Amino acid sequence: MEKYYDVNKRRWNELVDIHAKSDEYDLDGFISGKNSLHSIELEALGDVSGKSLLHLQCHFGLDTLSWGRLGARVTGVDFSDTAIELARSLAARTGVNADFICGNVYDLPKHLDGEFDVVFTSYGALCWLHNMEAWAEIVARYLRPGGTFFIAEFHPFMWVFDDEWPSELRVKYRYWQGEEPDYYEADGSYADPEAKVVNRSSYEWAHPMSEVVNALIGAGLTIRGLGEYPFSVDGTQIAFMEPGEDGYSRLPGYDLPLMYSIKATK
Repeated sequence: MEKYYDVNKRRWNELVDIHAKSDEYDLDGFISGKNSLHSIELEALGDVSGKSLLHLQCHFGLDTLSWGRLGARVTGVDFSDTAIELARSLAARTGVNADFICGNVYDLPKHLDGEFDVVFTSYGALCWLHNMEAWAEIVARYLRPGGTFFIAEFHPFMWVFDDEWPSELRVKYRYWQGEEPDYYEADGSYADPEAKVVNRSSYEWAHPMSEVVNALIGAGLTIRGLGEYPFSVDGTQIAFMEPGEDGYSRLPGYDLPLMYSIKATK
């Protein structure tokens, strides 16, 4: 798996600067006090003041720091050293007390001890991981007894469609993962589709919802809630999505699940 993660890391290291300059991430607004979290996770986790929170696959830490601004004691983890460097810089600039660790999620026990009241991850994270059972074991390892795990993710059903078709849904990709990850080459990213990048290659893994849920159950967690949503935080998920005033985008003419969430306890 190392070759796949090395390719992905090179791409994500390059995307950090592109994302930091994008309107999507709005770093100036964030530094000025904007919270990057969405209503789904805010309502699910409620008051986090005084709680310890571990954010897996945090990118450069906007959500991590947002939880910190809400009173949580936060730790963020990401495999991109460039992203973690920026996250630490943003923590210093915003005055939020936060720890950031650079490393692959699966290697986290080499770098971090302890347990947390909350383990959190969200939006486009799982496709970069190859093994849900091992991932769920990491979640369980860092969640204290009585603690809460929460994930909000893009619905795997929607990834079967051609995301570039201009006016209708056409099946293009498989729902269940084969023996090898899916390979992509692309310029730009969801934050800046027009950006030109050197590292155009990436590898991704498809994870049906049953695989994610069963992995968490197998790791000893109790599922407390499963949500599905006909809207998305990503307006580029399908070419003809339309943004709404509530900050979420929808697929006109189709009532389909664009995102899901899972809340679980240990």
